[in-house]
Amino acid sequence: MIHYSYTLQEIQTAAKMIVSEAQNEKIWIFQGEMGAGKTTLIKALAGVFGIQDQVSSPTFGIVNQYENEASQTFYHFDFYRIEDPMEALDIGIEEYFYSGNYCWLEWAEQIAQFLPDQFFLIRITSDSDEKRTLNLQHINNAS
Repeated sequence: MIHYSYTLQEIQTAAKMIVSEAQNEKIWIFQGEMGAGKTTLIKALAGVFGIQDQVSSPTFGIVNQYENEASQTFYHFDFYRIEDPMEALDIGIEEYFYSGNYCWLEWAEQIAQFLPDQFFLIRITSDSDEKRTLNLQHINNAS
């Protein structure tokens, strides 16, 4: 597990480090309390990948799609308001996961039973108004 602390002024450096640590993993799960900075970090990551679209939390639509200049597709999910995990199947979550595109998930614990066995976990802790700590871990639950 990698531990990394940063201030909000250093968020671009943190985002670059995350991209480097994730290696080839395409499913990224962001964990943290409400207000910890998950969406803010995803916005910084979008910048690292060259995404020009406005990045916002897809709280009501569940998923937003972005593209960068290299025509890579990125899916950003927010399962905070999901009432029944089956809703994830209704939107075709498995097709997203196995598309080969980046999938960034907020509140993935809401659909835990549908998560793939392998993903990159990014835990964000708010240490103060200006400082965050990341715990990064490659997860492989395949037997």
